[in-house]
Amino acid sequence: MKIISPRIWMLSLISLFTDMASEMLYPIMPIYLKSIGFSILLIGVLEGIAEAVAGLSKGYFGRLSDHSGRRAPFVQAGYSLSAISKPMMALWTYPLWIFFARTIDRIGKGVRTGARDAMLSDETTAVNKGKVFGFHRSLDTFGAVLGPTLALVYLYFYPEQYRTLFLLAFIPGLLAVGLTFFLRDKKSKPAPVTARPSFLESLSYWKKSPAQYRQLLIGLLLFALFNSSDVFLLLKIKQSGFSDTAVVGTYIFYNLVYASLSYPAGILGDRIGLKRVFLGGITVFALVYAGMACATQQWQFLALFFGYGVYAACTEGNVKAWVSNIVSPKDTATAIGMLSGFQSICALLASSIAGLIWYGFGASATLLVTAIAAVVALVWVSRVREKV
Repeated sequence: MKIISPRIWMLSLISLFTDMASEMLYPIMPIYLKSIGFSILLIGVLEGIAEAVAGLSKGYFGRLSDHSGRRAPFVQAGYSLSAISKPMMALWTYPLWIFFARTIDRIGKGVRTGARDAMLSDETTAVNKGKVFGFHRSLDTFGAVLGPTLALVYLYFYPEQYRTLFLLAFIPGLLAVGLTFFLRDKKSKPAPVTARPSFLESLSYWKKSPAQYRQLLIGLLLFALFNSSDVFLLLKIKQSGFSDTAVVGTYIFYNLVYASLSYPAGILGDRIGLKRVFLGGITVFALVYAGMACATQQWQFLALFFGYGVYAACTEGNVKAWVSNIVSPKDTATAIGMLSGFQSICALLASSIAGLIWYGFGASATLLVTAIAAVVALVWVSRVREKV
């Protein structure tokens, strides 16, 4: 059987184009919002609400996908919502409209995440899950290399033309949406006709999920609670003397390492164990954050961002592969959606916690606390039994 099937290629290319569109805007989003009158506080509220909406919706729509036995409609709707949100933000600059457009983008992510990952899982066997999820992460993250690069080139020739950039970002988003309509669900027995689960019922999966899943989820959420936004790492190197261009270039470098190593890390996970590679990634994360607290020279920061890319490559795809091997195939979208959703909520809290520590005790203290929390999470997750 071919491991990387046409369906996996299609899902990976869809993610590449979508991430390209999103990451074209990521470096300039705060600048654009400030240019149209948003305060720093309002920007924070906007991002907080958007991420909370995405987080809360992932588990619910994952449950709906499992309940209906269908994946493709959720993938198509989710990517379509994210695509149309890009030009919406350029049409009008009223705060309520911007909030609405940004929320539409995050709801799109919530709709598609569980169903897409379940489709990837359904396409392969337990022994090849690391390869499949690693390949998908590679192409997805390559979009995060292309997007900021294209944005930098565009802004070099057309400084401060932010609204046009939002319209241009619609092009790769539209390509992604077009590809989703080539996806078809595999033929299977019709799902039994039962009442559609409510939002609260979608949370009840916790009670009936396997013990390994619950144990793993607790460890991952503990880690997520202190794994703050990458913005704090970028702020650290900015304070250390990097120019604005060098900061964006370092972010691109990190994503390039991440994209290049995700597939090899998935292959390694299938060969020696998904758990081992994941724990190795968390170990690298702890070392990177501890190193960031002590580093003073630019070459040290570049080496640490290389390590940060290694961490991401070893964890992001492998943990989803691990979860999909633990749970029943009929609950894959629910399990991954719930995990992703709670991680999003924890990420909001993590950035708030990091901000408070940074404000009260400085950058080094923030980074060291995160490194210590990662070690605690590492010990917890090491106790979770891997099921293949």
